[in-house]
Amino acid sequence: MAGPHESSPSEAEAATGPLENGMDAAPGGEPPLRRGLRTTLEVVVLVLMASLALVVVVGVGFRKAGASLVWYDEVASILLAWLTYYGAALAALHRAHIGMPTLVDRMRGPLRKVTVLAGEVCTLAFFGVLTWAGVRVLTVLGGTSLVSLPSVPMWVAQSVIPIGGALFILAQILSLPDALRKPVPEEGGGSSALHSGAPGPSDEAEGGP
Repeated sequence: MAGPHESSPSEAEAATGPLENGMDAAPGGEPPLRRGLRTTLEVVVLVLMASLALVVVVGVGFRKAGASLVWYDEVASILLAWLTYYGAALAALHRAHIGMPTLVDRMRGPLRKVTVLAGEVCTLAFFGVLTWAGVRVLTVLGGTSLVSLPSVPMWVAQSVIPIGGALFILAQILSLPDALRKPVPEEGGGSSALHSGAPGPSDEAEGGP
């Protein structure tokens, strides 16, 4: 039988539900479009990281052997640029870019919503211009190719600019509901006992029976 100060299993689950069960429920409630974009970007980023590491290792190995690859530097630079753009889109989907979340989370009411929306407008405007400029760059570079690999068109390497910009915009829009949602106040865990006034083991030892 449970004592007067012991909680039943149902009460314990209800107390920890918002913290533990919420972590498991978030992925299940993720919209299909956002989940598909997240999975696609994760795969692309992993493939680019592995490809870049492989190119660097192979390039260094051939250089040490005295037979440098002519395409090593250019291909490695392009892979790094691709990794940066697609990784930035993935970070935007998770709202993981550098910002001032503490300041925004302390705001309440309309002020917080206006601040978040103002930041979103600036971000979307910037990447909208970047996407438009990237499309213009592709039209200018038509007919050109890489210096070290003449068989590869230049637009293939530069296509990451408009594609990355469009993916960043899509990621910002899909993650906007999370940014507008008010932060959940942290519930006291182990620190609650420090402020509850309950005597600890040391107090009982000092006070005696």
